[in-house]
Amino acid sequence: MDAPLGSASPSAPLFSLRGISHVFPNGNKALSDITLDIHEEECLFITGSNGSGKTLLIRIACGLVEPSCGDVFFHGIPLDRARDVRSSVGMVFQDADSQIVGETVAEDIAFGPKNLRLPKDEIAERVHSALSAMGLTEKRDYPPRRLSGGEKRRLAVAGILAMGCSAIIMDEPFANLDYHGVVQVLDIIKHMKTEEKTIIILTHELEKALAYADRLVILDKGRIRDQGRADETLDRLVPSYGVRDPRKTYTCAADCTWLD
Repeated sequence: MDAPLGSASPSAPLFSLRGISHVFPNGNKALSDITLDIHEEECLFITGSNGSGKTLLIRIACGLVEPSCGDVFFHGIPLDRARDVRSSVGMVFQDADSQIVGETVAEDIAFGPKNLRLPKDEIAERVHSALSAMGLTEKRDYPPRRLSGGEKRRLAVAGILAMGCSAIIMDEPFANLDYHGVVQVLDIIKHMKTEEKTIIILTHELEKALAYADRLVILDKGRIRDQGRADETLDRLVPSYGVRDPRKTYTCAADCTWLD
């Protein structure tokens, strides 16, 4: 029996992209015939050089951009009919400042649950839980502008957790961070894996976090060139894709992390 309209099919991938292409108004083709499944509770890394189409692809998956052609499904439901995408999937943008709206850390985390029209007691509980999970309890009353780059990304994730999202997308999460900030983000990824969240990470800095990937997708010039387990995919790496093999510094993919 088919699932009711707008309800999830338990056997379907979280996202299914079929034949996705995108052409900009100037005629430049940014994505070409992308077909990809993203499964629940997996940590998926999508890598490629700047301009390969990583961010555009995931924005299309979330419904933020309309593809020129192709179909996107969420739990097997056409994306435009899926009711729970926005409440199930949260995105941490490369510029974390762009998604900060609260005057304090706690107010920023509460923004999403308030928009969901949750009871005040539940909002307070969710904010408390998210602060604790992201190690921000002592900074609940801080203005977000006083946070470091790593802390701002933790704040963005805390807001996503407070909304009850089961999937988190991180776009270039290590951009413009110092060593301490990178370690903070890696702690977030480890925490989310223990919580069995679906994690989608768009990055070209594989040496910092590839150890946590369940699957690696290589994107080049708007096309998926390869995908699979990290070591196996890197063994087939073609230099023209513009992806650096991090194992030149580390022994294998499982060693690619800046955490001790």
